Amino acid sequence: MNKVEFVAAVAENAGIDKKNADKAVKAAIDVIKAELAKGEKIQIAGFGTFEVSERAERTGRNPRNGETMTIAASKSPKFKAGKALKDAINA
Repeated sequence: MNKVEFVAAVAENAGIDKKNADKAVKAAIDVIKAELAKGEKIQIAGFGTFEVSERAERTGRNPRNGETMTIAASKSPKFKAGKALKDAINA
């Protein structure tokens, strides 16, 4: 399912038009991005948790020439599915 199909499904499920469903989906994604950018954690009961994971600076190897290089520290988004979501998928 891509974003267009997702928006159409949300519109049908919520009984609203696709234009408003698209606005709602975009707004939800924007809020999640903004909160993660601030380093905040987002918990949605029955769905899961979005959070930021920090990766420390580390040493790696260039696969082309084998030279050792330093990989900079970075932040990465993570999602952990909640129990209700896991149960719904496994039912």
